[in-house]
Amino acid sequence: MGERHFISDNAAGIHPEVIAMLERASRGHAIAYGNDSLTQQALQLFKQHFGAQTETFFVLTGTAANVIALQSVLSSFEAVICADCAHLHRDECGAPEKFLGSKLLIAQTQQGKLSVATVAPLLRDTAMVHRVQPKVLSITQCTEWGTIYTPAEIKTLADFCHEQGLLLHMDGARLSNAAARLNLSLKEMTADVGVDVLSFGGTKNGLLAAEAIVFFDPQLAKKTGFYRKQSMQLASKMRFISAQFLALLINDLWWKNAQHANEMAALLERELKNIPQVELVVPVETNGIFARIPPSWVPCLQQHYAFAVWDSASTVVRWMTSFDTTAEEVQDFAQKIRNMNEDNAP
Repeated sequence: MGERHFISDNAAGIHPEVIAMLERASRGHAIAYGNDSLTQQALQLFKQHFGAQTETFFVLTGTAANVIALQSVLSSFEAVICADCAHLHRDECGAPEKFLGSKLLIAQTQQGKLSVATVAPLLRDTAMVHRVQPKVLSITQCTEWGTIYTPAEIKTLADFCHEQGLLLHMDGARLSNAAARLNLSLKEMTADVGVDVLSFGGTKNGLLAAEAIVFFDPQLAKKTGFYRKQSMQLASKMRFISAQFLALLINDLWWKNAQHANEMAALLERELKNIPQVELVVPVETNGIFARIPPSWVPCLQQHYAFAVWDSASTVVRWMTSFDTTAEEVQDFAQKIRNMNEDNAP
């Protein structure tokens, strides 16, 4: 279990500062189900980072965070608009449909990003009993393609949603990477630009089974505690989730981890730029690189470092960096790619 690879930031371990905080949380006993002092401290930290009015709920997985967040604000006849590449749509095994009883309306994207122009057509002819009623627009920050919505783009979407009577949900599994890239606070990326509910990711940024649902209007969260329990996401020893968020938020470890992961992706991008048979298919804005390479390279490179084939039809691969990726690993991987290029040069 010592290998390193580029398959996902989910594959990274737990940050040492988080482990230290978990060890502290394990000393002695604490009241269960979030009625402990560490959880109360963590909830206060979320108010500091996202706004004093926020209500936050800790859960174990990103899928649970998305589903419970949406369940809190939807009726079964209401629908969620999301991107064609959204985790909600492609990577949650139908969990939103199963547990919400709601329909997903899929909008086409440009490099993973939605716009008013792509969302607006899904709002036509809805004012009739025969149609599901769009209620939530869900965006992913950063997107599944590693691209970033700027604050101005988010505000444009939020203003449009609110004009249309919709709520804006953000799947922020990698929100930290986007905020670090833009050198903005978490609040500037969410509350200040009109996000209504956020799924905030910890697992991809050095935590273990720790995610959060953040409501920017407490009125939207009145049923969330019950849905969390009913969904089997109310952890009895919640202090071990809360302790991780304390470690992440107290001294801006969230930013340091995300910034390092972004820097390692930027380094890999620089190393790849002059390799003729490597085509970067989207801009490298956070900690993911999407590249088209010759199909024959894939099994050879995977003998050294695991990574995902994102689109097998066009041999687009995804290389992800994380908080513990080293420059040496990036350079070694890049050299192996250069060797492939030289060995297969015409």
